[in-house]
Amino acid sequence: MSKSDTYTVLRISDFRNFLLGRFFGVVGTQIQAVIVGWQIYELTSDPLSLGLIGLAEVIPATFVALFAGHLADKISRRTIVLYTFFMLFLCSLSLLILSLGQLQNLEHPTYPFYIIIFISGIARGFLGASMSSLMAQLVPRELYHSSSAWNSSGWQIASVSGPFLGGLLYHINGPVLAYTLDVGLMFLAVLFFFYVKPKPIPEKKNSESLLESLSVGFKFVFKNNIVLSALSLDMFAVLFGGAVALLPIFASDILMVGPEGLGILRAAPSVGAAVMALFLAHFPPRENAGKSLLFSVFGFGITIICFANSTNFYLSLFFLFLSGVFDSVSVIVRSTIIQLFTPDEMRGRVAAVNSIFIGSSNELGAFESGISAKFMGTIPSVVFGGCMTLLVVSITSYFSPHLRKLNFSEQTKK
Repeated sequence: MSKSDTYTVLRISDFRNFLLGRFFGVVGTQIQAVIVGWQIYELTSDPLSLGLIGLAEVIPATFVALFAGHLADKISRRTIVLYTFFMLFLCSLSLLILSLGQLQNLEHPTYPFYIIIFISGIARGFLGASMSSLMAQLVPRELYHSSSAWNSSGWQIASVSGPFLGGLLYHINGPVLAYTLDVGLMFLAVLFFFYVKPKPIPEKKNSESLLESLSVGFKFVFKNNIVLSALSLDMFAVLFGGAVALLPIFASDILMVGPEGLGILRAAPSVGAAVMALFLAHFPPRENAGKSLLFSVFGFGITIICFANSTNFYLSLFFLFLSGVFDSVSVIVRSTIIQLFTPDEMRGRVAAVNSIFIGSSNELGAFESGISAKFMGTIPSVVFGGCMTLLVVSITSYFSPHLRKLNFSEQTKK
């Protein structure tokens, strides 16, 4: 791909505002994730309490996802994004107020944290259905692979910055300073999405009842072998292979590096992912996209197993970095598959199914990690998850020859 092709998508002002809004929003949510995880583990010393953070977010996100997808194909996707980021702004503000109370030595149970996380899960359910479908309206079809790569790059760079800033600020001045920055970043996210111009609502070809509309996304995914295989592969890899939810335990009890070390550990996968995403923005996996997806998820599983067995902080960082490298390939290929194969009038509903498959598996994976760590121990649970990821890749590769042969160059010409 030529340099002009690589940077053409960045010359589209709406896409730039989209990238900046998402960047600031992700930095804020990543700061929040580090601080909430550390605060709750500090209050409870229970690995299950970390898993419950994920469960508190995934239940509402999954519950509203299908209706959110229906809404994203019925009203302005930009409007949905604006309202949901404003809700996330209010959640960040609430966490700041809670932490101010904690600073004043007020009684501080953990349930208010879970309530706020539950509310943010509702917002995330609507956001998951509207973000990718809005992005597809901002760029032409031939630039989908480029927009996916740049979008992933921005997300990963934000995911590097957020944990690092969260851990550092917590180390310097506790949670209040970190949450203050989180609130400011969420406000900036709202501001940049406000400057994305409204886009037309896609015209539906057939009239549908609410029940039919809600089921469209699932019907489309389960009829398309390539989309179903890509989503299933990523879902089970994230469900079993994630170790992020247990990083407070690794930082506190195994590697002995404290909250600032936790921030660096959380940032390491995103550093690797950002490096790979920038590489793929210039050299996208066009001809061997399916094989690249399978190889990357297999590599992800291997690096998670290696991380679990490391007791050296720098070696652990290296393995987390590699896990991000492999995960970035998977994310970009999957998001490009969804954009290329999904008709515009059902993007919101298919994105909702994607959020159920992938987004929810992050939190369910966090809950699975907490449960398995509780009963198996931290290190064995992460090794088990990595082995399950390798098994899932092997099964998907065998049963989905269409995915193995996927070629993006052929699809962009259609």
